Amino acid sequence: MRIFIAFEGSFEPFDVSADETVEAVKLMIKDYFHIPLSEDKQGRRSLELVYAGAALRNSWSLADVGVSFCSTLKCFVKEEDKPVLYVFNAVTQETMPVLEDISLLDKKVSDLRTLVTGQCGLPVSVYCLRTPQGLEMYDCNTLRDYQADLGTTLRLDVWDGWKEFLMGCLLGQKLRVQRYLSKEGPVLKYQRRVALYMAAFHGYTDLSEWALKQGARPHEAVGAHPYRAWCHEALHADVSRCPVHAAAETGQLLVLKAFVNCSVLCLVCRDAGGQTPLTIAARHRHKDCVVYLLSKMWSTVPFLKIAVPMMLYIKIKQWILRAQNHSLHKSQLSRARGLGAKVGDTVMVDGFTTPKMTSKSWHKAGNKDSQSTLSKLPPHQGQAASRKAGNSLVVSQRSSREQTLTLPLLVDADRFSDIQRPQLENQKIITAPSGKQEAHIRNTHLPQVPLPPFSRVGCSHPPLYYASPRAEGLLRSSFASFSQYSGRTPRENAVYCLAVASAFKEKRWLQQLGIARVLAKKSISTLTTQEGLAVCESHPQITL
Repeated sequence: MRIFIAFEGSFEPFDVSADETVEAVKLMIKDYFHIPLSEDKQGRRSLELVYAGAALRNSWSLADVGVSFCSTLKCFVKEEDKPVLYVFNAVTQETMPVLEDISLLDKKVSDLRTLVTGQCGLPVSVYCLRTPQGLEMYDCNTLRDYQADLGTTLRLDVWDGWKEFLMGCLLGQKLRVQRYLSKEGPVLKYQRRVALYMAAFHGYTDLSEWALKQGARPHEAVGAHPYRAWCHEALHADVSRCPVHAAAETGQLLVLKAFVNCSVLCLVCRDAGGQTPLTIAARHRHKDCVVYLLSKMWSTVPFLKIAVPMMLYIKIKQWILRAQNHSLHKSQLSRARGLGAKVGDTVMVDGFTTPKMTSKSWHKAGNKDSQSTLSKLPPHQGQAASRKAGNSLVVSQRSSREQTLTLPLLVDADRFSDIQRPQLENQKIITAPSGKQEAHIRNTHLPQVPLPPFSRVGCSHPPLYYASPRAEGLLRSSFASFSQYSGRTPRENAVYCLAVASAFKEKRWLQQLGIARVLAKKSISTLTTQEGLAVCESHPQITL
């Protein structure tokens, strides 16, 4: 059949077979247009075919995706830059690619940590980077000193007992953040500043309001952990960044407005590079934030008989705050600046003390969760009667590690038809103290689809409902073999094929459904051919 390829303003016909793969068509286009393609350590230059709004994969054939006679495929050259490094985040259990120039390998570790903070939103003082061998990387050294090569995967570790707290900050879950706060006074204040910084970076207004009520200030630097607050020379320069800088960098306008309303000193707050929030927002091209900050800086503050410009009002307020701090806390500030730590405080010395940034969980770090302990309620007067009636839930605890919830059975298992049994087999069965079996959904995040109502009318059913035991055994063995070799259940494979077919946005829904059916059928037949699974004629046909 003849198809047409649109490439860089040209429109050329190609005679191909309906069973031709996309990879073979790309080779024909490459030879016809003389396109230089390459692939090395730094990146790759390849062709990409687009049909009906979706990018075609090399393993697909043209007939599988509905490419018919006189169809038009768009072709363009795709240039991909491979990541210089990868960073495995121990908090989120995800690997982040670092897309920078290869010259990054000649820079210091501090420069890499600045890039990592810009991607994940973690302040530089809460984590450290380690080599694949587990060696901690210090900011003063270069990446070449640790034999970091192109494509190396580094590890990001946080303070012990902080994983749950930081995960709550990343998700904006205020209750989770409150649950895993430290009980040490200095560490608690530091955690509040960290929570406010991460809330500003990700735009969580609820978490930022809570942190502001707890005493954290948007114009105050996050600073270093109290265990390392005394070693000023070894600290990263970005420890002086404030939450308002994070909000301006990511363009979080609502959070930025809340910070300015909390304190007008946020307008002139500077980071280690001397940049104000206005400069940072303009550099990252956040137009709304720039307009808001400019309007605030050029506004006036009304008093009884005079209106003071905002910049003059900020200078007066700074002078008053300096005078108050100088008169009230002169001796305390001088001692804090000179020492940074008191007798009995925990301090961290690079290379000498036991590492405390190994990403241990809350419980493994030696903390006790007061909310995890179970408390027994006083016995109710009608408890015995409710037990006899069977209307209350019976919670029995065999041990401190095992709890079983007993619920009344809704429907007898024998009344389920064969077509509904696979849905129950995908559910996890737990055993109650009475020996009965209850159905418990494996994944509560998936949408729950109710089963159809049971028909009590004596009507005939399709032959699939009354399949023979031999056919049913062959069907289950085929499902088990497919799940074993493909890594997905038949239902998951159907959902995956539907998701792939939905990328063809220019096709109608029924056409997308047909493409998904072809892809699912081909995936099953491919696995059957590769693994030598016997295909029996008695197997029922599965339609997606």
